[in-house]
This record gives sequence, C-alpha cells and structure tokens, in this order.
Amino acid sequence: MRRRILAGVLLSLAVLVFGLTANAALQFDRSEYAARRKNLIDKIPGGLAIIFGAQHVTGYTEYFQNNDLMYFSGVEIPNSVLVIDGVNKDSTLFFTISEREAQGENISLDLVRKPQEYTGIEGCHPAEDFSGYLARRIHEGVGTVYTSFLPEELMRECAEEKLWVLREDMIRSEWDGRLTRELQFIKLLRERFPQAEVKDCSVIVADLRSIKSAAEVEVLRRAGRIGVKAQIEIMKATRPGIYEYELAALFEYVCKKEGAQSLAYNVIMSSAENHPFLHYYKHNRRLIDGDFLVVDAGPDVAYYDVDITISYPANGVFSPRQQEIYEACQVIEETCLSLYRPGITCEEVNEKVKEILAQKGYDLSKDLFKIMVRGGGCSHYVGMAVHDVGGAPRGPLKPGMVFACDILAVFAGENLGVRVEDTVLITENGCENLTAGIPRKVAEIEALMRQKGIIQILKDQKAYLP
Repeated sequence: MRRRILAGVLLSLAVLVFGLTANAALQFDRSEYAARRKNLIDKIPGGLAIIFGAQHVTGYTEYFQNNDLMYFSGVEIPNSVLVIDGVNKDSTLFFTISEREAQGENISLDLVRKPQEYTGIEGCHPAEDFSGYLARRIHEGVGTVYTSFLPEELMRECAEEKLWVLREDMIRSEWDGRLTRELQFIKLLRERFPQAEVKDCSVIVADLRSIKSAAEVEVLRRAGRIGVKAQIEIMKATRPGIYEYELAALFEYVCKKEGAQSLAYNVIMSSAENHPFLHYYKHNRRLIDGDFLVVDAGPDVAYYDVDITISYPANGVFSPRQQEIYEACQVIEETCLSLYRPGITCEEVNEKVKEILAQKGYDLSKDLFKIMVRGGGCSHYVGMAVHDVGGAPRGPLKPGMVFACDILAVFAGENLGVRVEDTVLITENGCENLTAGIPRKVAEIEALMRQKGIIQILKDQKAYLP
C-alpha cells in the first residue's frame, strides 16, 4: 500500500512538473511576439486590430493555428481572439480551454494557468468576455476597428489565392452566396457598431510579415536544410520504373523524420505530358526511360516554409536537348543570385541578367531564353505561407525579404519542362540562398544519381514492399 501511495505521489509530481515544463512552448521568445505587436500598434494609432484564431478542425486532421494569430501571439488554442490596441498600446487575448484539452493537444499548462506570464500579452480573458470588451471599447470612443479582409491562412494555404477561390466557388455562387468568416464579421461589426469605421489591416500585416527577423531567418534556414536533404534523397532514388507517388512519399518521410511538422504544400511533380501544368500533384505516372522530372516541394517547419524545385532526367543522364534547356535555366538562376542585394529592383535584375548572359556569349534570341528571362527571377514572397502575403517584391529589395527565385521553361510539344527554384534571403550586403546545397550542375546531378537511393538500398535488402 505504501508503495502504491508513493508511486501515486511521484506520478502526481511528474504530471505537475512535466506538465508545466515539457509541453510545447512558444515557437519564439515572448519578446519576438511583443515586438511584432508593437510594430502593428505603431501602424494603427487610435484604433483596435482584431485577429481571430482558427476554429476547431472538423475532420481527422491535425489542428494548426492560422498564420496571422500565430505571427502575433504564438498561441495554438482554437477560437482565440487577439486584440491589439493602438489607443492603450497594449494587447488582450481571449481564449477558453480546459487543462485536459490542453494536455491532449500538447499545449503548455502554463498557458492555461498563467497566460499573461507565459505569452507576454498584457491582458488574458475567457473567450466569452470578447463581445462585452469590444462593445465597451467602442463606446469609450475607439473610432476605428481594423481586421483582415482576407480569409484566414491555414496550413498549406495562401490567403490571397484562397480568396480568389472562395469568391468564385462560394461568395459569387448562385447556389451558395455565403460570405467568408472574415467578411461576415465585418458585416456584423458595421451593423452593431455603425459609429465605428472598419478598415482592412491585411496590407499592414503583409508588410510586417515581408521583413523577416533574425529569429525567423533561423527557422527558415532549418527548413531549408531539411528541404534540401529531402530533395537530394528523392533525386538519388529516382529510376525508370519508379512511380511518382513513391518519390512523393519519400520526400514527406524525410521531411518529417528531420523534424518538419508538415509540408508547405502538396508535392508538385510533373513529367511527360504533365509539364504544362505547373502545380500538378497527382503523382500518377510510372517513370520511363527518357522522362525528365520536375519536383517542386518544401517542408513546413514551425509554421515557416521554403520553396524548392529540382529538375533532372529519370534515368540519371541528360539528353542534349534536356541539357541545353536545363543549363539555360540554371545559369539564369545563378546570375540572378549574384545580383540580388538591397536597393536593386527585380526589374533591374532582369535587365542586368540579359546583359551578363549576352556578354558571356549566350544567344538570347533562342526560344529557351525568350521564355525564361523575365521578372529577375523574383517570383513570390516566402514565409509563413509558400506564397506569402504581399505577392512579390516591388520596388527596391530590402534586408529581411525572403522570396522564391524561380526560373522555368516548358516545351509542351517536346514533353519537356525545366524549373530551377530556390528560396532567397536579402541580407545587408547581398543575398543568402536558404536552400543551397542541392546539386545544380549537370555533372553534379549525374554523379549523384549514380548513387543508390533509399528505395534501391531497401530493394537490395529485400525490405521494400513489391
């Protein structure tokens, strides 16, 4: 009996100690989130910004917070509401969760028991207090309420693209017509508080998210290393006779083995007749000799993504035409990376790339260069979404910007497509390739593909399911 009592006491102590310390912590130090909230406060003098968290999942999928609430708080509790106050210069978090629910979702009990200390947010209250709080603040004279007019951005989603889809499939549909959750909130705000002006803060938030802090860059570097390792492994494992779905599964396995929480987006994989579809993800072809494969894939690590594309022959040896187009893409990307720096624009990069290639003796009138030399390679921002909010860099590049350098060419009549893509950070003096380390030269790729990949090793050991 004494042993049982002692065991019970020890178990209780273990739950008390480890429940407070071993559960998931904030992704960043509290000061990181506080700095982000202050940056938004400075942009909304005289107003309140209201950011809703993601709701509970409705199926058997993992819960992830939406990117905006995660960006400003680091809190993963469903149905949280964050109010960032430009009048009082503070913030208030509203949420409700039981300790049992928190443990089941690996949420720190510190967040439940002492949320202000844990999050660094000045005020923390039950979710049911939000409506009364908002009414009181508006009646006290707050004249402007800021909220995002974009739909929330969840895992593997991009807010601006999501809005395009919802407009066509839901808002404008003759047989639907519903508003998004965000637009419904805006409608109710205007009905209940006509004295308050409601403004969109999505552009402000996008501007803040477009410049990455040192802490964010470290996470992106880690994501880059994981993505590079996974891309190298699928390149090594590719052979004629392999199905695309085997390679897609291998990519996800390596990413998660290395600590990624998810993929940034569905693994995009095109070969043969599928090259013209730049986001093809059905993985339904069995590779044959002569196929050229394009794989666009990246991991999500702690809510941060990278974007990487590799292109290579399924048999490990470039044909003359494959090599011609691939090397054109590769030299353009290499030249773009040599030019990125603070102060230069993507348009200026585009013109300089043309000048440099012409000086090196390339014939820019050939079909492959006409397709690929455009935009200075500046495709889109990358961050908490693979196509991060804000679109693509406009105007002079700034330190802290992260975007995809994406060079591509598709020749549908030849069943051939090539894409070379890396995730790039603008530094104080130039740029850093966050996804460096992938063999990019033709000779490097062919040498790598002469090695056995994971699939071949398992087959040799008769450990790969037929």
